[in-house]
Amino acid sequence: MTNKKKVILTEDDSAIQDAIRMILQSAGYAVTVFSNGDNLVKGNYDIPDLFILDKQLSGVDGLDVCSLIKSKPDTAKVPIIIISASPQVAPAAFKAGANAFLEKPFKRREMLELVNGLIT
Repeated sequence: MTNKKKVILTEDDSAIQDAIRMILQSAGYAVTVFSNGDNLVKGNYDIPDLFILDKQLSGVDGLDVCSLIKSKPDTAKVPIIIISASPQVAPAAFKAGANAFLEKPFKRREMLELVNGLIT
């Protein structure tokens, strides 16, 4: 039995949560979903192989969460994808330490290629 690669998805829109979870699970990934950034800020999670963060989270900004994750020694090397409906977020996402930016709406294949490329 192989170890499934773990992805943490932080997205406050339940329909988008479900869609991304189904895409990733069908590709063989184990997915943990958070609807806001609280658990990530508090460190209440098992370190995954990849984080997917929505820019617009309730309570805390996805870019702030990204910066926080990248500032911690135990998670600094874990790849992060920032997702947003606004393409203007991309430069700020990279400045916050994101490894990739994905504009919503995106195609299933586009997301899987990005995820597969970041998780080796």
